[in-house]
Amino acid sequence: MIENLTSKGLSIESDSFQVIEGLLKGRSFSAEELQVVMRVIHATGDPEYEELMELHPGAIDAALKAIKEGRDILVDVKMVESGISKKILDDFGGKTICLISDDNVIETAKADGKTRAEAAMEKAAESGRGIGIVAIGNAPTALLKVMEMVDNGIFMPDLIIGVPVGFIMAEESKAELMKKDYPFISCRGRKGGSSVAVAALNALLRIARSNTPA
Repeated sequence: MIENLTSKGLSIESDSFQVIEGLLKGRSFSAEELQVVMRVIHATGDPEYEELMELHPGAIDAALKAIKEGRDILVDVKMVESGISKKILDDFGGKTICLISDDNVIETAKADGKTRAEAAMEKAAESGRGIGIVAIGNAPTALLKVMEMVDNGIFMPDLIIGVPVGFIMAEESKAELMKKDYPFISCRGRKGGSSVAVAALNALLRIARSNTPA
């Protein structure tokens, strides 16, 4: 996280972003959208994300609203949770929620024949927590379940970051998300993963911090 970088580390990060700027092909993004895309490229080392990333026109505004209101971030796996810049999130009053290892979630998944990721999303939605952003980096079943609950009017996050990686239902679940008229951040194809979800989240947290009066 940037808060823990030494001056040398900050210099390397700055140089890295200059290199990334030189690799961009000029796809049209707003300045804030570009910050998200560039941080994803930085985290993955893959300039192809300039072409793969898709952001709903209302995604940035929805994210900033949720962050500044201190709403929580629901994630599918611990790897996403561990990478989020907690210091910035704490400053706004939000917290992370990850229920993938919750005992009740594990029992429910076994009893109902669901994945733990599905059961975790259901439990989080049912709890009535103040969830503003859902970030899914690994589990397509979690993304599909979240969309189902939103479509049925039983879950209303401000933003869905859906970037599951893999060969089974990952591409299809993201394609379905990109058809929605509510705010999302996603990427086309099989690529994605925890690093992409974390990079997008941290970019949004930094944007929120940078345009909030001290």
